[in-house]
Amino acid sequence: MRVEGLAIALRPRSQAEACDLGLALVRAHARSIWRCFTPVLLAVAALALCTVDSLGWLPLLILFWLKPWLDRVLVFVLARAVFGEATQWADVWRARRQVLGGQLLRTLFWRRFSPWRAYTQAIEQLEGQRGSARRQRRRLLLNDNRGAATALQTAFVHAEGVLVYGLVALLWWFAPEQAGIWDWFVNPEQHAGGQLGFDLVMALSYTAVVLFLEPFYVAAGFAMYLNRRVALEAWDIEQEFRHAFA
Repeated sequence: MRVEGLAIALRPRSQAEACDLGLALVRAHARSIWRCFTPVLLAVAALALCTVDSLGWLPLLILFWLKPWLDRVLVFVLARAVFGEATQWADVWRARRQVLGGQLLRTLFWRRFSPWRAYTQAIEQLEGQRGSARRQRRRLLLNDNRGAATALQTAFVHAEGVLVYGLVALLWWFAPEQAGIWDWFVNPEQHAGGQLGFDLVMALSYTAVVLFLEPFYVAAGFAMYLNRRVALEAWDIEQEFRHAFA
């Protein structure tokens, strides 16, 4: 990585502070992030919703399972953002083989349930190491940081659940009392089209929450990864020297 080109100030931080840096990075580059992430997510959501009439829970499962693959777009945008570069959808499309096609089986199968995937995804996607070198690199970066990475995952899983059920609850909170919305939620199978409508509401709510929350989750993990590399490779000192003697 070109340390001299970084547009963020590097210094040793706690991993909690590093998460804050990641959230600030999302706010600073929100336009790049959502204009690249939204088309991919909506395309996947549209295809997933085609299955709702067959199995009501399948759209949720598809979206959930493909999140690590969708996160690759976010890592690509964030990696450019730390150098102060804006990203267009055309940039993602030009790099589509690297961004969307690389390590597909690893991403969707044995790494899917990794409790620290947001933290280690940059190792997999950006460093380009293979085999034993990649495994050693992961062990090195995870050393003494498994707890922080797992806590990040746990916090965002709970936030995701709260937001999804909060969105669903809005429907009957704001519905007129005579509309019978509460009964529709409790016993959807007893109403014409009730189960299909309920499944659609759940799938759309989950899509909206992933669209909003996933960039913050990935950015927090990516910033933790950068912070670990600062500690291991003294990037902060190198950056200071380069600025001093520029």
